[in-house]
Amino acid sequence: MIRRRTPHKDVQKKVYHTDRFYEPLLTEKIPLEDSAYKDVFEYLNTRVKLTESYVELGQAVFYVKKEDVRETLILLKSYGYNVLSEMSAIDNLAIDGTFHIFYQLNSHNKSFANCRRMRVKCVIRELESMPSVSDILLAANWSERECYDMFGIKFENHPFLKRILMPTDWVGFPLLKSYPLKGDEFAAWYEVDRIFGREYRDTIGCEQRDSARVDRGDSINFARIGREVAKGEIPSDSIHKITYQEESKPPILQKFPDKPKEMENRI
Repeated sequence: MIRRRTPHKDVQKKVYHTDRFYEPLLTEKIPLEDSAYKDVFEYLNTRVKLTESYVELGQAVFYVKKEDVRETLILLKSYGYNVLSEMSAIDNLAIDGTFHIFYQLNSHNKSFANCRRMRVKCVIRELESMPSVSDILLAANWSERECYDMFGIKFENHPFLKRILMPTDWVGFPLLKSYPLKGDEFAAWYEVDRIFGREYRDTIGCEQRDSARVDRGDSINFARIGREVAKGEIPSDSIHKITYQEESKPPILQKFPDKPKEMENRI
């Protein structure tokens, strides 16, 4: 019996290349009350509302509401977690229509040797904005710009919320799971339109953004083994002739006889 093949629609939103019967093991989540982060948990829990908290892979994770993110980071900074090593988002739009915003904090305090890293997370809906924390943690300035550039999430009261990786006139947000891996139609014509103009589209052609593409007619970027030509010339389909030693030697049998003899018995 052959299993029915499912169509690969919007493959970036789901993993389809693994065994369909494989179930990955979830990482263990330890209660904060039984960990080295117990004091931090008690400190925060009396000041802000924690919607969820646990220790995962040796790091404390605190879920708070969007309105409590700034207050939580101020409290943790005063407690000793004053380094923002990373801040970004997780695209869960295809699952429940949300983004998970996370702030990865570190501490250089030697007394925090067993509880050095923690993560503050919150959940927002699509098209919902976030309050900027760049005035609390300076490293958030560029991280929030990158998050806006890649996911389209806006940060209120950011001093300079502009794209930081993509061109300022770029259309779309490349780290969304719905964004095509090879780019959309705008991406295919971006360089041509910017450098030459739209009127040269038919002359130049669109960008090739497929990193796995091989063009047998392109002798500038590719060379076919056995069919090499000078760079820029039209490739030839005639392969280099391979010569064998026997071609310069006399043949073993000059001519077959007109009346071959059939042997009745093998000797």
